[in-house]
Amino acid sequence: MSTPIVARTSRQVAFTIAQFAKATNLSLLSIDSKGEIEFANPSACKLFGYEQSEMIGQPIMIIIPERLRGAHLAGLQRVAGGQAPHLGGRPVEVSALKKDGTEFPIEITLSVWSGKRGFCAGAIITDISDRREREVKLLRLASQDTLTGLLNRHGFSTLLSECLESGSAASIILLDLDGFKEVNDTHGHIAGDCLLEAIGVRLPNMLGRNTHVARIGGDEFALLLQGVNDPIGAHALAQAVLQTLRKPFDLGGEIHEIGTSIGIALAPSHGTDTEELLASADFALYRAKAEGGNVIRLYDPTMRSETAARRELRDELLQALRGGELELFYQPQVNLLDKRIVGLEALLRWHHPQRGLLSPGAFLPALDQSTLALEIGWWTLDKAAERAGELRANGHDIKVSVNLFPGQLRAPNLIHKIADALQRHSVRADKFELEVTETIALADDDRSFDAMTLARDLGVGIAFDDFGTGYASLSSLQRYPITTLKIDRSFVQNINEKPGDIAITRALIGLSHEMGLKTIVEGIETLEQERTLIQLGCCFGQGYLYGKPMPFRKIVDIMGPTTLPAQKIWPVAS
Repeated sequence: MSTPIVARTSRQVAFTIAQFAKATNLSLLSIDSKGEIEFANPSACKLFGYEQSEMIGQPIMIIIPERLRGAHLAGLQRVAGGQAPHLGGRPVEVSALKKDGTEFPIEITLSVWSGKRGFCAGAIITDISDRREREVKLLRLASQDTLTGLLNRHGFSTLLSECLESGSAASIILLDLDGFKEVNDTHGHIAGDCLLEAIGVRLPNMLGRNTHVARIGGDEFALLLQGVNDPIGAHALAQAVLQTLRKPFDLGGEIHEIGTSIGIALAPSHGTDTEELLASADFALYRAKAEGGNVIRLYDPTMRSETAARRELRDELLQALRGGELELFYQPQVNLLDKRIVGLEALLRWHHPQRGLLSPGAFLPALDQSTLALEIGWWTLDKAAERAGELRANGHDIKVSVNLFPGQLRAPNLIHKIADALQRHSVRADKFELEVTETIALADDDRSFDAMTLARDLGVGIAFDDFGTGYASLSSLQRYPITTLKIDRSFVQNINEKPGDIAITRALIGLSHEMGLKTIVEGIETLEQERTLIQLGCCFGQGYLYGKPMPFRKIVDIMGPTTLPAQKIWPVAS
């Protein structure tokens, strides 16, 4: 190619690049070997608040916060010495400085090349202020209960650990509401949540500055008394709590009265670390409830013998498994826009001979990490796959999801069990989904990650259940190979009354969509909640509005003989 043609081609390329740099919304910036800005496109100038003439020729330090300039200078010196930049070739989040002195977060992708007078460095820069704001909101959920605004279990455990590590005296008071289930069953979950919120307001108002309150379970609260470890002082405060919660609650014109069982443990005499102290308080709480509730019990070592009761319950469960007393109920997952049933969640139930129909909360805690828990987990997995096969055979093209037990996620034969169940029951992998909670997944990070990755390679879906109630974090969403995000019901129960709940839910739905995840909102009970969620961009949900968990045959009867070619429309009361 002749020299004039080469020169003309080079000018055309240079012109095209210049026009692109001028027109693009990407912020582009480059510096020379002296660290002076030699190029900044209009987008970069606007981002930092400068005119182009104000940036060109200026040291790059004008957009770097003072505390970071030493590290940047060291990086320039390394590159000048022929070393590769530490931040080169990959997106990196750093802080930058605007002309008006405002510091803000950016993401840069850095490249280095040789110029006529030494090296040059260029960066593609993105303002990530909005992303950081969303992250801050979501990370706050890691330690805050979204319903009451109190600390959650994770936040409380962290605070307790810090207190114990400092050597400070402390007392733990655990509260469990007596009769709370009846409130939910009689008046609905909305009334139950209103009661929990009211308790979340009443408790902090009566306590001193050195006492911290948390909601650590469905109807379980915890108090941390710093600097107090004498039984008389702790009992006096517990008695005051008991009297406070005995006062009636006025919830929208309806009067509710609730009892409270209380267990107390003292540090360091009843435990020197978080796990031991909470376990001691839990033993005391168990004794208080066993005595009929509305009482206070201080831990003593003999309470540990109550583990015998758990062993007895395990024996009953083993008999239940062998005797056919366990059954999977199914709750529909619905397309909010057209009310089609798009999936079923399998939920374990126990037909107890004396106590009637029991939900998992009534018996699974007794299993702990026992081998029986794993045996029941495999039965649950296989039975759900069997039902999924029946659905497919009858033309119902919907997905079945099943909750994994903690031990299953750590079991080395998990993938074999899944593959075997799918093959024996003729189930397509993409019509089967495993649900895990954040707490279970993060309990054994690497092993959980490996198990879920292998399951995804098999083709089954992975759903994060009850998102936001455990160790909620963006890193967990980014790290794990999940396909579905199930937003916990606590995020939406008051969505039409609290603007803050709308903002958080919108952020969660938006984040899920940005990551390409299917989003299912749990606990939808009213048409108002449904309409709001549709406006926020949510397409799928489940809850009492569409049906409580029910036996398999009943939900099949509702769906009809087949969902093909047209899906069954779910009847929602207007």
